[in-house]
Amino acid sequence: MATAVTVFHPAATRARFPEYVDAFADSARGHAGFLAASASLADFDLAVAVTFTDCESLERWLDSPRHAEALRRGEALGFWRATTPVVLSDEAPPPHGVAAFRHDVAEGREAEFVSAQRRLGTAVAQAPGYEGTALFPADDAGGWLSVVRFRTDRRLADWLSSARRTEALPELRSSLADDFSSLAQTTPFGTTVRVDDGRLRMTPNWKSAMMVMLVLYPTVMLLSRFFGPVLNGWGAAPWLALWISQVVSVVLMQWWLMPGATRLFRRWLDPVDGAERATSLRGAAVVVAVYVVTLAIFASITWLQYWDYR
Repeated sequence: MATAVTVFHPAATRARFPEYVDAFADSARGHAGFLAASASLADFDLAVAVTFTDCESLERWLDSPRHAEALRRGEALGFWRATTPVVLSDEAPPPHGVAAFRHDVAEGREAEFVSAQRRLGTAVAQAPGYEGTALFPADDAGGWLSVVRFRTDRRLADWLSSARRTEALPELRSSLADDFSSLAQTTPFGTTVRVDDGRLRMTPNWKSAMMVMLVLYPTVMLLSRFFGPVLNGWGAAPWLALWISQVVSVVLMQWWLMPGATRLFRRWLDPVDGAERATSLRGAAVVVAVYVVTLAIFASITWLQYWDYR
């Protein structure tokens, strides 16, 4: 998913903002990939979050005449953009100075959660470099979303690691069904990148290597068994057949196989959620078990053995 958060300057006509949000959302609803749109709650930034299935669909809407017309309509009502859209997605880290968090609020605890967010907003308002906070309720695109903006990454890091924030978090966490998570970026080959307490954290190399091996071995075995004979039938020389087979394996892993595998092992690969020793060992044991199953399959099923198939 990809979300564009548009923040507007405060306006004397704030009472008309819900009406404008509907018109702003209408400019996106006609575009392919649209999922949801919502307005930031009162007492937070005057902002709208629009979510699409992917970055390409979101960018097409942002560059569209309908989006430009929606902005002009807002200006006529006194709603001028305060910043360029803040684009959030799983494909890239948040922009500089921005932190975004997903919240799974426990059923019936929404009012407590909003109150805790307001108190957290009061605390952050005194931090140097602070520019604003937007809070969006849960919608069809997922749970609650909070977006905090600072002038620079350094100021954001100072706030994330501050004692005032640490003191305010227990009250916020008490209203959640699960702990909140910051948006993260996972590369196609199993490395997750997150900013935690202002520090950049990445999946350990040994976990990424285990994930690559988990997917690479069966991919190569199956391509050798089923795609190799096709290339031989086409009369491709061995050196060319091997190169074509490698191209196909890289494409499959880059865009389909590795992203699917990393989703299944998301928690284990996460440099924060999966950092505990017990979590790391359990995940590694599962990966090794899959290794054993895969080896047993290719060792025992002749039909899958490219070197001995008959």
